[in-house]
Amino acid sequence: MPASVITPPGLTLHDGVREACDRVIQLLLLNLQKLVYNRGSPSLVDSPPRPVPFLDALKSHVRELCVETLRLERKRFLWQHQLLALLAVYSAPHCATDALFFLLTLARSQEELALATQLYAVLSSCLTDLLPATVKTCVCQIHAGRLPEPQMAQLFRNLALVV
Repeated sequence: MPASVITPPGLTLHDGVREACDRVIQLLLLNLQKLVYNRGSPSLVDSPPRPVPFLDALKSHVRELCVETLRLERKRFLWQHQLLALLAVYSAPHCATDALFFLLTLARSQEELALATQLYAVLSSCLTDLLPATVKTCVCQIHAGRLPEPQMAQLFRNLALVV
């Protein structure tokens, strides 16, 4: 078992501790979900939606969150994927398209690529024009020359697989 932030190499956590931590994380994600989906759109009379500082701080770390999610470690990737979806909805449209772009660019296996399609399925139910916006983000990144050739080739392979 790889060392984690909580345990040094060689030590393992008791299953009860692991389960309790999993429950705490699920409760935190549920609370974040409520904050994100209960924001609504402000009308002229309403005040702007309340910010969620945790998600605001994560906006600049979308790539790192995608990289960590693609590591597919235990249950961790499941809650990271859920966090990525909440961040994408909260900071739409840019975080949504960026997250899909990074997942499509960095996925190296069918299992990893499935995370991009699953994220798209979740996001497309609440974000309009997500597919064209994601394609536009991919094209802009390619035209800007921000992708090394191997990553560009991987992006094209993954796009071919999902289309």
